[in-house]
Amino acid sequence: MEPPGPGRASSPSTLPGPGQAPHLLLLALLLGGAPGAQTEIRVSAPRLVEVMKGEPVTLNCSFSGAGGKEHLALQWLVTDRWGNTSPLVFAVGRKGALKRSGDPGLKPSTPFQLHPNGSLQLLSAEMGDERDYTCQILNGTTEKTEATSHLRVLVAPEPPEVIPNKGTISVVDDKAHEIATCTSRNANPAPNITWYRDGEALEIPTELNGELYAVSRTVREASGLHSLTSILYLRPKKADRDVAFHCRATYHLPNGQQGQQDAVPFYLTLHYPTENVQFWVASPAAPGGWVREGDTVSLLCRGDGNPTPEYIFTLKQGKKEEKSLETNTNGTLTLGRISRDQSGLYQCEVADFDADPGVELTQKLEIHVGYLDPLELSPGENVTLSLGDSTELGCLASGDPTPKVVWMKDSIPLDQGPRFTLTNVSFNSAGIYTCEASVPKLPGLTKTRNLQLLVQGEPELKPEEMRPQGSSGWTEGDEVTLTCSARGHPTPKLSWDHEGEPVNRVISGWVQSSLKLKVMGTVAREGVTCTASNHLGHDQHTFHFEAAASQAPQAGVAVMAAAVSVGLLLLVVALFYCMRQKGRCCRRREKVPPLPPEPEPSRPGMDRPEQTGLLSGGGGGGSGRGGHSFGDEC
Repeated sequence: MEPPGPGRASSPSTLPGPGQAPHLLLLALLLGGAPGAQTEIRVSAPRLVEVMKGEPVTLNCSFSGAGGKEHLALQWLVTDRWGNTSPLVFAVGRKGALKRSGDPGLKPSTPFQLHPNGSLQLLSAEMGDERDYTCQILNGTTEKTEATSHLRVLVAPEPPEVIPNKGTISVVDDKAHEIATCTSRNANPAPNITWYRDGEALEIPTELNGELYAVSRTVREASGLHSLTSILYLRPKKADRDVAFHCRATYHLPNGQQGQQDAVPFYLTLHYPTENVQFWVASPAAPGGWVREGDTVSLLCRGDGNPTPEYIFTLKQGKKEEKSLETNTNGTLTLGRISRDQSGLYQCEVADFDADPGVELTQKLEIHVGYLDPLELSPGENVTLSLGDSTELGCLASGDPTPKVVWMKDSIPLDQGPRFTLTNVSFNSAGIYTCEASVPKLPGLTKTRNLQLLVQGEPELKPEEMRPQGSSGWTEGDEVTLTCSARGHPTPKLSWDHEGEPVNRVISGWVQSSLKLKVMGTVAREGVTCTASNHLGHDQHTFHFEAAASQAPQAGVAVMAAAVSVGLLLLVVALFYCMRQKGRCCRRREKVPPLPPEPEPSRPGMDRPEQTGLLSGGGGGGSGRGGHSFGDEC
């Protein structure tokens, strides 16, 4: 049914619709005496209204020619897809203040509301609501004015599903093959399907051909929704082997908008012949196909055909017949611990019978196995010389490519070349000499061999002089450690002319002996001698302790200091004792009678009384008193 446009909707009609007679009678009673009832009224409504399923939608009905005080009657009618029209709702009142009146008896699938301005609102649009909705304005006669809107309920489809062709498609066929099927289900209206190759939309012609076309089919489901299936036919090319294909479903949205959903990308499995063959050494190798003897070498052969063809490996050595090595489908030839007799011309052939006759399916690779033979030393691994001798050391190295030879001692390069001359050898010349042969073209291809040189001679002695700790020189009783080092061949023996327990050790070719002792007696006077000897001779060194002072004076000083200390101690004790005794004498003198009168002056020639009393020690009372006083005064 073609929904009428607003222009056609405003034309008047004189035939009442089904069930309209009671409404017209009611309208005549309400508007019979109203002024302006015969005024011409025009009605307009949008031709198409779109809404997503489950969302609310409003159908507007606008009219002109009616005053604000005039009474109107408005009716909404519904026409299904088979053309049957039924009333939905009836309302009367002034413009902008319409109210529902009566029950038309139609039970819609969706709840709705009628606004005072006459617009109809569906609260939740469903697929059953996709119909024609007619808004009618009735006047006091049988005339009516109407406008119709078509409601389209839009439904987004489910995500599209793609089923690719899982077989192998040949690119050499001259026809288009079925590539994939894409289905977009349950949409309203039916969606569109677009095919994409590597992100770009394919321009698919409408007619069938041998390069590219699509076949589409639309199905209306029992729910009223639509499902679309599209089958893509394509004649692929070799360039499509790594290209992603996918389909996209495009569907309608309100207000002319569009939505889209993409299916999961897929890839094609193609059968295409070989056009190029490559053959190379995968393991580490030097330019020119050089590899090291003993390495595991992998040769890789790759053709760009599909499915993978067979690879045939052969070897050609000089004038010998070609030797078959291996046939496989992975294109890898592994040579474990390759040897020099495996050098030669290797060949890889791709067995692809679909390839163009002009394609070169065979590739060749020259392999050279580099090697080094064991080194030969002259005059041998162990060489013994005497002091002052001269000799020439030789190192013979053979290999392919020609190796480079260098002599070293203690990791220090000495000379380039297989021969090295030693002149006037000394003990410093003794040691380990290394001959190293290498191939610069093949890093890591190296061999070494050691030669030990012994220099025989009488011992060479090196003492370590010890200095006194004090600035005044050695003193008897000082402890000292004497050290002697010697070298030679045969290895010398170290000995001391002093008793003790020396500590012996070997350091960097030197024999070392250390002796700990005290500087006393004979050691201080004559010194200590260290001797190094072997059957070729001996060498010795005497350690002297010049100006070794005796410790006797120091002992006398110590005795004298001790004596002084004891004397001072005794003096303190005597003083303390005397003070105690003096105190007692003073207490006794307090009880002595007064002294007698002064004696007469002495005559010349006579001794003084003090002298007489002191020297005689007796005689009369004076002598006794004088002796008593001397004792009392201590």
